[in-house]
Amino acid sequence: MNMNILGSIVILLSWVCADAAVFLSIDCGASDSYTDSLSINWVGDDDYVHSGESQLVELSSSTPHVVSTLRVFTSLRKNCYTINSVDMIGQRLLVRASFYYGNYDGNNSPPTFDLYFDSTYWTQVNLTGVSDTIVNYEVIYTVNKNTTSICLAQTLPRQFPFISALEFRSLAPKMYTRVGSDYALFRQKRFALGAQQLIRYPDDSYDRRWVPGYGLFAYQAEGEAIISKMDVSGAEDNPPAAVVQNATTGNNTSEYLELYTYLPDFPVQVYITTFFSEVDPAALTSPNKRSFEIYVDEQPYSKPIVPPFESVVEVAITNITASSKTSITLRPTADSTLPFLINAFEVYLLSKVGPATDTRDVEGLAVLQVQFEVLIIWSGDPCLPLSSSWEWVQCSTGTIPRIIALNLSSFDLVGPLPDFSSMDALVTIDLHDNSLNGPIPDFLGSFPNLKRLDLSNNRFNGTIPTSLSKNKKLELVVTGNCLSGMSCPPPPPPKTPPQTPPPPTTTSTETTPPPPYNNDRTLPPPPPDVSQFGSGSGSGSGSTDDSKNNALLSILVAATIQALLLITYFP
Repeated sequence: MNMNILGSIVILLSWVCADAAVFLSIDCGASDSYTDSLSINWVGDDDYVHSGESQLVELSSSTPHVVSTLRVFTSLRKNCYTINSVDMIGQRLLVRASFYYGNYDGNNSPPTFDLYFDSTYWTQVNLTGVSDTIVNYEVIYTVNKNTTSICLAQTLPRQFPFISALEFRSLAPKMYTRVGSDYALFRQKRFALGAQQLIRYPDDSYDRRWVPGYGLFAYQAEGEAIISKMDVSGAEDNPPAAVVQNATTGNNTSEYLELYTYLPDFPVQVYITTFFSEVDPAALTSPNKRSFEIYVDEQPYSKPIVPPFESVVEVAITNITASSKTSITLRPTADSTLPFLINAFEVYLLSKVGPATDTRDVEGLAVLQVQFEVLIIWSGDPCLPLSSSWEWVQCSTGTIPRIIALNLSSFDLVGPLPDFSSMDALVTIDLHDNSLNGPIPDFLGSFPNLKRLDLSNNRFNGTIPTSLSKNKKLELVVTGNCLSGMSCPPPPPPKTPPQTPPPPTTTSTETTPPPPYNNDRTLPPPPPDVSQFGSGSGSGSGSTDDSKNNALLSILVAATIQALLLITYFP
């Protein structure tokens, strides 16, 4: 074996087996792997999604290569990308989803659809008016299991969801922990106020995208040329040094700066974090003094801030609700001889992370999916949102949903029935018109709430377990099998399971609606960032060589991830 390939396998297995950070970039709709100009490795999406179709997109010379393909989903209520990583539980994860319509279908009509992470509503993707622009959304949340899913849900007839790119980045344990792990942070804006170009990886090792704010707010104060080192360890949210080496300042101490937060018109919970670092060493020598405070709605929020030189002070605004009417300003203190100064700030909207389907049911469904390959295209949370639950399950409406019915008739299931007895809330099991064989399993008699079991028109043999035959509360249907005393019918012809639901005609039927700021269909998406891929302040060289070695490595990667799936399902 080529030693480069062997080395890559060792690196891959080290990432899989160790408590390593996740840094995964998925080019949706692509099959090949490549390295971009920032030395970011991109992979195709075959290992992370089992549904949808790949489509090519015509690009202009200035449009990044990563959006030259997309994956569109024309069947199922919900389609999900799922990543698995050992020891991912408890990690803070930044996820970025990017969309570029580019009129790939020739309809000149970009779709509108919903975006979820795991079972939690993220946002509505609405590309009307920005069909020729790359639009991206970011969320930060704590992963509570060894897998996480990003899901797209169709909400309107003939409006087929699609996606161009997905990026997953682990954050340091201390980052954004002022917000509890039961909350998600939805990025509204992230500014590097003294920057003249986008700052991202490799300058930001977490690959956050810092939009340049040069000239947008006030006067610029540049310290990059005189700052020899920068200690950012004092800032909990780890801003990159490149972000705090330049700043925005005022002209004199009579001026104040109001931060434009891009918040909606109605009150929402927010997390706003600001970063301060002196870029002029003369400000620290007498009689000069730079001191200012943060005001929220004309009331002092912070103590006086004196920015340090070559280090960073971070001040977070949290535990408040705010809207577009909320004013957040920097005002010099009475004893300051120099105007305010700010290097960067971030604005996030907050929302509680939603519940998930009961783990007993998730485990049972995983057993079925391992046994029957035809079921693997369903992924993500099986019950939530209720409007986009899996087509062949029926769920309860409790806070923690339980699966109460399995409807797998005519799904061309072949082979023995695996043990899914962990799904102990089942009331109905319908498996008729398949090619299931072997004895009828004893575990089917262990479901305490089961009222109907339809096993008709399969290939079961042997006798009916007494736990079923003597259950007077159970409606049991076993006709058309090869059981004792029955004539064995011929096997049924192969059938295609129903995958395409009727077009949605109503809005969500969830008992708990999405957060109001995400559910506001008039709220525009974050301002698009057209230079988000393969550009920024970093530098690097890349290659798009699709060699046999890369192909072999892709196969090994796929095999490793399949092994991870089994590890996840059967720890």
